[in-house]
Amino acid sequence: MMDYLRIVTQKITILTAPPSEAGVPEEAVCEFLSRLQRTGIPMHAVLLARHGKLIAEGYYAPFERNRLHRMFSVTKSLNALAIGLLEADGKLSLDDPIINYFPDKLPDNIHPFVASMTIRNLLMMRTCHASTTYKSSSLEWVESFFKTPPSHKPGTVFHYDTSAAHTLCILVERVAGIPMLDFLKERVLNKIGWSAESYIISNPYGDAQGGSGLMCTAYDLLLLGQLLLQRGNWNGEQLLPKAFVEAATSKLSPTIMTGPVLSEMQGYGYQIWRGEHNNFVLYDMGGQLVICLPDYDMVCVTCADTQGMGGGNQFIYNSFYETILPAIDAYASGIYPIPLAEGGITAYDRLQNQLNNLQISPVSNITEHINPALTCQTKINGKCFCFAENPHDYIWGALHFIEDGNSGYFEYSYAGNECRIAFGTDQLQTGFLAVHDLFYGASGTWTAPNTFYLKCHIIDTSVGSISVEFVFEEDDVTIFMKKVEETFLNEYNCHLYGKAL
Repeated sequence: MMDYLRIVTQKITILTAPPSEAGVPEEAVCEFLSRLQRTGIPMHAVLLARHGKLIAEGYYAPFERNRLHRMFSVTKSLNALAIGLLEADGKLSLDDPIINYFPDKLPDNIHPFVASMTIRNLLMMRTCHASTTYKSSSLEWVESFFKTPPSHKPGTVFHYDTSAAHTLCILVERVAGIPMLDFLKERVLNKIGWSAESYIISNPYGDAQGGSGLMCTAYDLLLLGQLLLQRGNWNGEQLLPKAFVEAATSKLSPTIMTGPVLSEMQGYGYQIWRGEHNNFVLYDMGGQLVICLPDYDMVCVTCADTQGMGGGNQFIYNSFYETILPAIDAYASGIYPIPLAEGGITAYDRLQNQLNNLQISPVSNITEHINPALTCQTKINGKCFCFAENPHDYIWGALHFIEDGNSGYFEYSYAGNECRIAFGTDQLQTGFLAVHDLFYGASGTWTAPNTFYLKCHIIDTSVGSISVEFVFEEDDVTIFMKKVEETFLNEYNCHLYGKAL
């Protein structure tokens, strides 16, 4: 909880400017934001920069600017940049066999495919494994990478393998002698204004979670995208090897066989994706995206939670591509209409108002809902239900509605833990999830006279959601819980049946 509550201190190292000064109509940015809202995606942050200037920045309440956010696989891109620095220092070669650096993690009999893997193979996601090895192994994560039987010859086909990225992170730490992120901060990130409080979550073995553990700000991602767009140069200083950045952001591996959406079928470099419109993307599960467009000299950063939404990341890509890019082209051609101020309010003022009032939509805005007066709310308010035997040892639960009519809370007990999720109806209520101590924002609404729906968004060291549906009949309740999160919160995947006490 303290990590989320801590205010991040950060230098502002990119100048700001109205979008139109950078050739982007304010109305196009407004439409981009509106389109994102219509997709129903829980957005957390949107930042746009063009010609090296920040032209739009918005955060969706309850998320805020000076908070760390889990950036998952953007960690992979940082590993690659650290490898590039070590190569430039002469500390390693990309064509070195990776086993040379991990003699303590190898099996007694090394498979030839494992023995032949190079650092370059890992960077390009062309290892000998078809999936992340530690997810199906009880071994320590790096050990699993070398001891899991291979599925194919390395250096051939692309398979997204987070254990390879984790191994690269530990490689950097072994060669540099300090944690990977500290190494990058000293050499690069501190110089561009990266947040001092950023860190990488540890895995169960106490190592940096090198494939997905990054905690930083959305503004950090903008700085990183701008640095890569400038090929590693910052204010005249070459902080990253130019040739390595160019290779890392180019198409080195085809991804058409395994890319989940169109924008991720365009190829892969060194731990960096290729995208549509000749761009490159620092990509992360859930919609943490750094879209860099050299042809437009532009960076778009989003933070979101698209988990559980089929093709959700493509919705974000398309919203950007189909609103911002055509408007830039039209503006440059002099055919984009310049609107007059309406009621004395300029397009820039309207945009700022929209940016300042962003919030994750309460469920009452995105699903049909029923007037509480037409529901069983009064009858069940505060009524305690005792649950039948269940695998997660839920004992009892009750829905409470506050007299103001705009908020309430779900109170429940499981495995000896007394828990509560507060919710709003017209906006999200915030709190910390019991047991896991994760910051959340939640809302609820009646979707039928006897059915209440609660949605809890988690924005912390983990990003995900918990949905709860209550169906009341006479003196009993059936509850359907579903979590959308990669690694835990499994107690929120269940059905419960309860009788009124």
